[in-house]
Amino acid sequence: MKKVLLTLCAAVALAFGAQEAKAQTPYTTALGLGIDLGDGTTFVGPQIKHSFGGHNAGNAQVLFGDSWTVLGVDYSYNKPIQGANGLTWYLGVGPQVMFGYERSFFAIRPAAGLEFKVPQAPLAMHFDWKPWWNLTNNSSFEPARFSIGLKFTLN
Repeated sequence: MKKVLLTLCAAVALAFGAQEAKAQTPYTTALGLGIDLGDGTTFVGPQIKHSFGGHNAGNAQVLFGDSWTVLGVDYSYNKPIQGANGLTWYLGVGPQVMFGYERSFFAIRPAAGLEFKVPQAPLAMHFDWKPWWNLTNNSSFEPARFSIGLKFTLN
């Protein structure tokens, strides 16, 4: 896992600052792999992100881990960081449902993160803080949850 994170950081450092960002969103749709980690179970699965124009985007994912399945969708407000080609910050929120062991949970998950679209390559990666606010079965809040992902941009 450390090697993967170091490789992602190196790619970001090498590609950082190649040219000015030209659009509010660097791509329209992207498919990839999401990893949700932190305190507790690590979840891995496919995700899709789609820009609705301007600063608005939606993200959906199906994640699997330790006999649990998480289905989630998120809305995010995305904004490029001036002078950092391909780097955007985003804030978002969305519902998540977790199934497993004959139980289910409903949660709301806020997100705050960074996404980097590699200039002149169809690749993007993200890292965010994405706490889990469980609203069912003895409501609880888990602040130590994070998400990383690698995506292939379609356009």
